[in-house]
Amino acid sequence: MELLEQARALGDYLVLGLNSDASVRRLKGPKRPLVNEEDRAFVLSRLEAVDAVCLFEEDTPLKLIATIKPDILVKGGDYTIETIVGHEIVQAYGGRVMTIPLIMGRSTTNILNKMKRQSER
Repeated sequence: MELLEQARALGDYLVLGLNSDASVRRLKGPKRPLVNEEDRAFVLSRLEAVDAVCLFEEDTPLKLIATIKPDILVKGGDYTIETIVGHEIVQAYGGRVMTIPLIMGRSTTNILNKMKRQSER
């Protein structure tokens, strides 16, 4: 929520690129995602900070970024500008690429690891 609210404050309209279920499985394994793409898109689209949600099937949002041509491309602080997919496209037409600091310990992976540790007790 914090990342999305900060991203929305940077511009007039926030379009959120969301990995499809197939994309998440390829990137994170057969047991993911925990919540299907329809439910994830539904919840995210209802957030005040989010104006639109676009699912993408590829492993990266490169095609989506090239199509939308955002003025500002935002990712979490676990990335550097140089490692953000699409940064070259956005910078080439004068757009900005930015990172927003993450809140440490807040991720699905961290939640799953905590659950696994607790179940092993």
